[in-house]
Amino acid sequence: DPELRAAVRLFCGQEAMHGREHERMNAMIDAHGYPAAELDARLKVLLGAVQKTFPKRWQLAATCALEHYTALLGDLILSNPEILADAHPEMRRLCNWHAAEESEHKAVAFDVYQAAGGNAPERGFVMVVATVIFWAVLFDQQVRLMHADGIATSPKEWVKLGRFMFGKPARLQRLTAPLLDFFRPSFHPWDHDNSSVLEAWRHGHTAAAA
Repeated sequence: DPELRAAVRLFCGQEAMHGREHERMNAMIDAHGYPAAELDARLKVLLGAVQKTFPKRWQLAATCALEHYTALLGDLILSNPEILADAHPEMRRLCNWHAAEESEHKAVAFDVYQAAGGNAPERGFVMVVATVIFWAVLFDQQVRLMHADGIATSPKEWVKLGRFMFGKPARLQRLTAPLLDFFRPSFHPWDHDNSSVLEAWRHGHTAAAA
């Protein structure tokens, strides 16, 4: 499929830039006394174990699952600018670019998985496993970052974090329904069409660049 091959090439190009920006940001975070390099190394060990353990198509299904998460989180950020209202302008631009990038290529891995003979039961099972790992890693990283700040054992800080994530401004519980949509046999990532939000970002990004 020439179209799908072209989409994969673009996907790889975006992920290469994505990886480069992660490395630059991690270096900046490390310079401020946070264990970014250590967290990245731990994640690479985990991903290496997944690659050795799971069949190739399961790994592809895991990519689909994680791309679904990042696409929904990206749409949440682009649709709700108040989430990053207090962020440093440079970090806000970086996060918005990342959100747009995840939205642009959100269906590529899924389309490859379907072309490779993927099916809904397998995809759903891998999503459950990926979800457990995703939130476990996120929690572990959050604890380690808060530990670096000396606030990991502060109930007050955990309450503040909970309010930010599940109250205003983030309200992550809004993602429950679209996340569960992944288990629908006829699901496709572009069923959740956020192209208007993406186009609005592109327009604003172009204006800012000019």
